[in-house]
Amino acid sequence: MTGNGWLQLAVYMVVLLLLVKPLGQYMSRVFDGSAAITRWCRPLERALYRLCRIDGEQSMDWKQYALALVVFNTLGTFALYALQRLQAFLPLNPQQMSAVSPDSSFNTAVSFASNTNWQGYAGESTMSYLSQMLGLAVQNFVSAATGIAVVIALIRGFRVRQAHALGNFWVDLTRSTVYVLLPLSFILALILAGQGVVQSFRPYQTATLVNPIGVTEPATNATGNPVKDAHGNPVNRSVLINTQTIPLGPAASQIAIKQLGTNGGGFFNVNSAHPFENPTPLSDFFEALALLLVPAALCYTFGHMIGDRRQGWAILAAMLVLFIPLLVIEYWAEARPNPAYPAVVAQAPAVTPGAQQPGGNMEGKEVRFGVTDSVRWSVATTAASNGSVNAMHDSYTPIGGLIPLWLIQLGEVVFGGVGSGLYGILVFAIIAVFIAGLMVGRTPEYLGKKLEAFEMKMASLFMLIPPFCALVGTAIATSVAAGRAGTANPGAHGFTEILYALSSGAGNNGSAFNGISANTPFYNTLIGIDMWLARFWPIIAVLAIAGSLATKKTVPASAGTLPTHTPLFVVLLASVVVIVGALAFFPALALGPIVEELQFIHLH
Repeated sequence: MTGNGWLQLAVYMVVLLLLVKPLGQYMSRVFDGSAAITRWCRPLERALYRLCRIDGEQSMDWKQYALALVVFNTLGTFALYALQRLQAFLPLNPQQMSAVSPDSSFNTAVSFASNTNWQGYAGESTMSYLSQMLGLAVQNFVSAATGIAVVIALIRGFRVRQAHALGNFWVDLTRSTVYVLLPLSFILALILAGQGVVQSFRPYQTATLVNPIGVTEPATNATGNPVKDAHGNPVNRSVLINTQTIPLGPAASQIAIKQLGTNGGGFFNVNSAHPFENPTPLSDFFEALALLLVPAALCYTFGHMIGDRRQGWAILAAMLVLFIPLLVIEYWAEARPNPAYPAVVAQAPAVTPGAQQPGGNMEGKEVRFGVTDSVRWSVATTAASNGSVNAMHDSYTPIGGLIPLWLIQLGEVVFGGVGSGLYGILVFAIIAVFIAGLMVGRTPEYLGKKLEAFEMKMASLFMLIPPFCALVGTAIATSVAAGRAGTANPGAHGFTEILYALSSGAGNNGSAFNGISANTPFYNTLIGIDMWLARFWPIIAVLAIAGSLATKKTVPASAGTLPTHTPLFVVLLASVVVIVGALAFFPALALGPIVEELQFIHLH
C-alpha cells in the first residue's frame, strides 16, 4: 500500500460523487418529461412511437408493465440467438466467422438480454462485426434501459397516490436510451477513441514480428488428427512464428455502453485487460468511473422525483458505507506480497533468498495498471454488476477474490446495475423498515406508504430467488462430472471457481474467476437458466411491489414514524444488506475462499 495508491482511490471517489447531483437531476427531469430537457430529441422520440405504433400517453398498471418488459426482452433474446446462428451468411464479417454453436448462442443471448454479459467465448475469434454491433451492443443499450425503467416505475409507486398507473414501459425504455445512455456513450466513446481504443471496420491485420518466436506444438496429419510414434506417444514439431494477427473492429462504441450500462461484455477475450479496449491509465480511470456513474446518480434521481432529496442521499450513503470498507480491504489484500513467491523464485540466482514479491500481488494484473487500478476496478465492477475485468480475479489472493464474490452475492445493491442496483436496495430498505416496525410494535411505513403482507412477500421473493439460483446451480455443478471437469484447480480454489460462476450469473454480473472452462454445453445451459430466472423473476416482484404501493394512500408522518434519512437508518439498511448476504452465502464461502485464506495464512 502506498500514498499514491490511496490518493488515486480518493480522487476516483471524489470525482464520482461530484457527478452524482448534476446527472441525477438531469435524469429526474428526463423521466418527468421536462420540456426543457426533452425538446431536443422529442421529434425522434415521437417518430419512434409512431413507427412502433405506441401510444406514449397511455399508462400501464404493474401487470401490463411487466408483460411488456418480459415480452420485449424475450423477443430480443430470440433475435440475438438467430443473429449468432446466421452470422456466417450475414454481412460485416470480414474474418468469415462461422455460426456460433447452439449452446453458446443460447447462453450469450440470455446473458446480454438479462444485462449479465457473461461470456463463454472469445469475442475476436467468435463474433462478426455485425453480431457485435447489431446484436451485443443493441442489447447493451436496451437491457440497461430496462433496469432504469423498472426503478422509475418503482419510484412512481412511492410517489403516486391511490392510482394503478406506473407509467409506460415503452416511453421509459425509449427515454432511458435516447436521453441518457446514448449521449453518455457518445461522449465516452470519443474519449476512449482518443486514448487509442480501436474503432474500425477494417479486416484483421497481419504484422511481421521483429523477433520471430520458436514454439513446439503437436504434429498433425492431413486430416487434422495427432501424429503418434511407434510407442503411441504424440509427436511434436518445432514451428517458427514470424507473424501476428492483430484483431480490429468497432470496439470504442461498444466499450462505452458496456461500462455505462453496467453490462461488461468484452469486445476481446481478455476484456478491459486488452490494450485495444483499455490502453492507458487514463482510459482505465474513465471506464472505471463509468461503471458506477449512472447507478450512483440514480440515487439522487430517486430523491428528486419523490420530493425529498435527503432520501436519495441516505440510500447513496448506505451504498458508500458498504463500498468504501470493502475497497480498503481489497487494496490491503492485494498490496500484500504473495507468501509463495520466495519458493517460486528460489532457484533464480539473481533473487535473494527469502525476497518478497515487489509491488504486492501482481500475478494476473497488467503492469500499466498495477495493484491500485486493478483493485479499484475489481471492486467497482462487482459492486456495479458490470462484469468487465482489467485483471484476472482467479489470480487474486483469497481475500482479494472473496470481496468481489461477496459483492456479487449481496444482491447487486452496492451500487448495483443500472436501475437494478437502486430498486434492489430500495427493496432492502423496505425490509429494514419492516424489521424496525417489528421492534417497536407498529405497522411499518416507508415514504408515507404502509408496508403490508403483500409487499413483504414480494420482497422476500426478491431476496431469495438469486441466492437460490446461485447455490442450487453450484450444488448441481459440483455434483456432476461435467461441472467438476471445468475447473482448472482442485480443492477450495476449484470450488470457488464454480461458486463464482453461478453467483455471477445469478447476480447479473457476468465477471468470471477465469479459472473455469465454461464454454461447454453443460455450463452454457446451466448458467443461461441461472441468468434468466435471477433477472426477470425479481423484476416482476419489484413491479408487483410498485403496483401495490401505487394503490395506497399516503400516510402523514407521525411521532412513531421511523425517519429514513438519518444516519441511524443508513446503518440499519447497510446492516440488513450484510446480514442477509452473510446468512445466504456464508456456508458456501466457508468452503471456498475462507478455507483458502486459512491455507494462505499458513504459508506465512
